[in-house]
Amino acid sequence: MKLTPRKINLFMLAKLPSVYFCGVRVKFIDGKTCITSVRYKWITKNPFKSMFWAVQGMAAELSTGALVMHHIKKCGKPVSMLVLNNKASFYKKAKGKITFTCEGGIEIGKTINQAIVTGEGQTIWTKSKGVNEAGETVSEFYFEWTLKLKK
Repeated sequence: MKLTPRKINLFMLAKLPSVYFCGVRVKFIDGKTCITSVRYKWITKNPFKSMFWAVQGMAAELSTGALVMHHIKKCGKPVSMLVLNNKASFYKKAKGKITFTCEGGIEIGKTINQAIVTGEGQTIWTKSKGVNEAGETVSEFYFEWTLKLKK
């Protein structure tokens, strides 16, 4: 069964309702890239008239995590995934629709294969860049995923 944006969004409703109700959505996913988006609105705002950093983090993490899920599903093996570390930088106030893109799918696939071949846990840093409707970078998030073949 193919992992589609609709299936991932329904999974979020069932397993991570705060992500779903904040309006974070997967817009596109293939083996290389995942794109998510979220809008500035009442439920996502902070007191400074911009999007709360944690909402941006949810959208950014989903863009990286959905790619990890895609490659785990593709490999057909039981692989555990967990965020070990993260860091973020903020450049502009996030207003309007913010789109997060992770283009690390190929490296993620290689890391999962390495975990399967060696039987040892592997880590990979992934990047998600958030841009506003004008194409300006508002934030960048980095997530260190740990991947391990389940026994």
